[in-house]
Amino acid sequence: MTREIHRLNARAATTITKSGRHADGGGLYLSVSSNGGRRWVFLYRWHGKPTEIGFGSGRDVTLARARELAGRARAKLAEGLNPKDVRTRSGGATFGECADRLFEAMQPSWRNAKHAAQWRMTLQVYAAPLRRIPVDKITTDDVLSVLKPLWNDKAETASRLRGRIERVLDAAKAQGLRTSENPARWRGHLDQLLPKRQRLTRGHHAAMPYSDVPAFMADLQARQATAALALELAILTAARTGEVLGARWEEFDLDRALWTVPATRMKAGREHRVPLSQRALKITGAMHQCRNGDYVFPGQKAGRPLSVMALEMVLRRMKVDGATVHGFRSAFRDWAAEATSFTNEVCEAALAHAIENKVEAAYRRGDLFDKRRKLMEAWGRFCTSPADNAQNKIVVLRAS
Repeated sequence: MTREIHRLNARAATTITKSGRHADGGGLYLSVSSNGGRRWVFLYRWHGKPTEIGFGSGRDVTLARARELAGRARAKLAEGLNPKDVRTRSGGATFGECADRLFEAMQPSWRNAKHAAQWRMTLQVYAAPLRRIPVDKITTDDVLSVLKPLWNDKAETASRLRGRIERVLDAAKAQGLRTSENPARWRGHLDQLLPKRQRLTRGHHAAMPYSDVPAFMADLQARQATAALALELAILTAARTGEVLGARWEEFDLDRALWTVPATRMKAGREHRVPLSQRALKITGAMHQCRNGDYVFPGQKAGRPLSVMALEMVLRRMKVDGATVHGFRSAFRDWAAEATSFTNEVCEAALAHAIENKVEAAYRRGDLFDKRRKLMEAWGRFCTSPADNAQNKIVVLRAS
């Protein structure tokens, strides 16, 4: 192996953001996806067929380690062996590598950015002890070692983690990387080793009484940070957190005061047109003047939006108890029902709720947009009513 094939350096391997494959030479590439995912891949031909081996996430595997793995693969090729077959038989693929591959394969099917972030976090943080273990060596004891510390104190998190570990191991088995039974399976296995979780009582998201919203909005407007503006827009449009954080400039027509959220980003899988009230238009207009990328609310990392927790953190900094970001949708719905004469159909359409009655859904052709514009203007006026300076110029700060 010669130095000439080493085209990348350690700094470039951690800072490259352009999507595509970046060659280090000798078949080793750093693959950067359009959503910022980074992984090492080794490309070669076997009997004339293009073949790929993944060496793991760019965050978990260093450039030096990736080069070491690539060197081993080239050595196997020189011996006339398929590195992929040898790797499978020797259990070379780690749990972390398999988890990252499954995440990248599944991510396009998820509309909710928060859901994707939770998947990544649980498999990287809570399942960290498993990541360097060969995937065909994962045992029941290994799985229990990461579940037991969470099982009683963070029951919901532990349950989701178990399910995600099970998915990773099932995918590994489907790829021929495991042959034994799945040690993360619940029924007939872990249910005999862990106490049964108490069934959760599902309720609504904690919501602020709508009568308190104007005073809260006055306090929020005084902050003017990017995350505060994103939260304000979410409240003014009655949008979900993921819809706001994932908002791109291509979705906005500021001349028409219109935000069109594509179907791929909506929970119901249908395009949703959002009329922008005067205050909402001022926020998007101010962000547009200082835009530096595709996202309306950019985060600290280039090419990425604000963190999925950014809006909740604003509430925490404001010491707001008993309310969640999603709960402001409930506050809007309560206000619309109790303080206005807008019909139920218009209010539900503003929240982009799916029509449960299939017959009604079949006959509903329009989205009641003109009526919803009047509703959202009224909501905007209500939200800003106590603040005398609510319509003043917005100064955008980059703190989140």
